[in-house]
Amino acid sequence: MKPAPQRSHDVRVIGGQWKRSKLPVLNRPGLRPSPDRVRETLFNWLGGDLTGWRCVDAFAGSGALGFEAASRGAQEVLLLERDPALVANLRAQKERFGATAIRVEAADARVWLRAGRKDGWDLILLDPPFDADWALAALADASMLLVPGGLLYYEAAQTPVEWPAGLSLHRSARAGAVHFHLLQRDV
Repeated sequence: MKPAPQRSHDVRVIGGQWKRSKLPVLNRPGLRPSPDRVRETLFNWLGGDLTGWRCVDAFAGSGALGFEAASRGAQEVLLLERDPALVANLRAQKERFGATAIRVEAADARVWLRAGRKDGWDLILLDPPFDADWALAALADASMLLVPGGLLYYEAAQTPVEWPAGLSLHRSARAGAVHFHLLQRDV
């Protein structure tokens, strides 16, 4: 029997109703939650209040981005994660917080995004593995699921040379090795 994944550290929710609450980060290969400074900048760009927004946190991992969105009033937050240990952790944190706006789905985000479920999302949060050669394809697939004018957050080890058609760069920054971008779907 395989031992349960060990907790390596915690991240804190930056703002909203769960401000300063801890989220456990499991010790899993490739898991690196968005740094506090990056999340704080992103949610400042978004205006801090996401009341009524519908959000997807693809490649959820620790759930830091999705829980942050829910903490700031998002109406619906879908967390997509394929690692069973991480899915169990996300579900446990959802219950601990009493996060009724959060739904956790055990799914491969690449497949889910490619399926093209046009549900009209206001914000899609993409923080795929930095070494993924398919990340730009996932970005293009995600853009098709946004409402016109919807926003797409993308975190990567480097800035792409060009963005997929239909997306415009709204904001961009870098913190250490993390390049992060807020893109907007054309209206």
